[in-house]
Amino acid sequence: MLDCLLTLEERTSYLMSVPDTTPQWLERPDGNRVAYHRRSGKGPGVVFLGGYASDMTGTKAQYLDSWCERAGRAYLRLDYLGHGQSTGAFEDGTLGCWADDALAALDALTEGPQILVGSSMGGWIMLLLALARPERIAGLIGIAAAPDFSQDIWWGMDREQQDAMVAQGKAMLDEGHGAFPVTHAFIEDGRRHLVMRAPIAIDVPVRLLQGMQDTAVPWPTAQAIADRLNSDDVVVTLIKDGDHRLSRDEDLARLGHVVEELVGT
Repeated sequence: MLDCLLTLEERTSYLMSVPDTTPQWLERPDGNRVAYHRRSGKGPGVVFLGGYASDMTGTKAQYLDSWCERAGRAYLRLDYLGHGQSTGAFEDGTLGCWADDALAALDALTEGPQILVGSSMGGWIMLLLALARPERIAGLIGIAAAPDFSQDIWWGMDREQQDAMVAQGKAMLDEGHGAFPVTHAFIEDGRRHLVMRAPIAIDVPVRLLQGMQDTAVPWPTAQAIADRLNSDDVVVTLIKDGDHRLSRDEDLARLGHVVEELVGT
């Protein structure tokens, strides 16, 4: 799973993206700023939560922005600290830090019930937000949701790789879409936010979209999430030829249909 160890000189382009229009900023207690775009409209609103080393200029985030504009629906997308246009260093971030960013944005920048759309790591953060603010959540949509994936990374390494990560503080991970760093601090912090070791006390409608050709998140993960959720209104959609990104035109159209279904429930 791990390609090579990250040296001090290595600075990859894993966070490079085409700048979006000028964002607004949410001030954080440590002096950093979370970049976001917010669209006003009717509720329930939609909040997009991106994946690890992703940002709010990605295909799915932009598609939902256009969808919500056409539907006249409130929409929020954001960059976690160290991602995209937000301040801070990516390698200083952890799952808990980024979940705190998302929770602060939910509290400060949205009103009323929200549909959370979580992509990959964003699916983990989506579950944490629903547990923290159950009264604010009208539904959840996971796209290749990857709860607890930090532990999958750790136990996917052999002892030599684990020791090297601890010694150097980080390593490079390559899931077939380019290498990016994973810090030991991220692994350690992830253990404090695990959700897949017990029933998940979430009772809202949940839709899980999962590609069966996904090399980063095995497709049985979606069924495992569904099995642990308290909610009886859970639908798992397996896309036989779908990959991890699920960003093809047909994938985006499917996402739009699911959002339309949940905002109408």
